[in-house]
Amino acid sequence: MIFKQHFILYVKDRARSTQFYKNVLGIEPSLDVPGMTEFELPGGSIIGLMPEAGIKKLLNGKTEDPSAANGIPRCEIYLLVDDPQYYYDSALQNGALEISPLSLRDWGHRAAYCADPDGHILAFAIGGDFK
Repeated sequence: MIFKQHFILYVKDRARSTQFYKNVLGIEPSLDVPGMTEFELPGGSIIGLMPEAGIKKLLNGKTEDPSAANGIPRCEIYLLVDDPQYYYDSALQNGALEISPLSLRDWGHRAAYCADPDGHILAFAIGGDFK
């Protein structure tokens, strides 16, 4: 049985990424210590920010160095929100890279895509039960 979901992003500069997500999500971190920042989302999921150097030590040389992929999209966080344009604009104003503006997608959602300072893809969407 799964009790809670934590999605951990490996980031180059935890302080910079913390400020970015704090500004874009409009919430304070639920945890903010040198090795990890966490943001609890509605519904209980957690977005965590871990420094690349910290995860490198945990991985103990058994995988490639995550910092070698910094800036390359490694995941997508797809958030259903009440006002995707607002969140998208906020992300861009806080240093996100514009990928695709808000538009109707084949699956019935209106979604906008950008990349955070580490290259992780963020999508802000509305549709389905959230119109």
